Amino acid sequence: MRKGPLCLLWVSLAFGAPAHGEESTDGGHSTPLSLSAGSQINELQQRLKNSERMREELTQQLQNANGERESVLVGRLRQENQRLKLQLKEAQASPLPRLLTDQQQWFVIGAGVALLALLCGIFASGGRRQRRQWLN
Repeated sequence: MRKGPLCLLWVSLAFGAPAHGEESTDGGHSTPLSLSAGSQINELQQRLKNSERMREELTQQLQNANGERESVLVGRLRQENQRLKLQLKEAQASPLPRLLTDQQQWFVIGAGVALLALLCGIFASGGRRQRRQWLN
């Protein structure tokens, strides 16, 4: 083995080992790691409590808003239900049931108009038969 890389390895190990064992100090005002972590944990717990409280408030507001919307919708449905019940009572109270539906009534009216037009055409010709031819 060559001596150059071996010497370089020994030198790097000699200077590298003490460098890893030293803690960096920021002007001598460093706090122990456990106190810093404890204060961060306390701060995060406070933030968590605040977030949970805000979440509960927002959930309550959402439920109130949903309740208001549902109450309006329920009111509309009740009004429509009452209106339909009234229409049902009126339909059941009428003595004569309807014989024809609306579509059938329009069909009968159209047939009557066509029959009336046919009769008017017959009477307009005078009842006489004429020979009609096309003359070329």
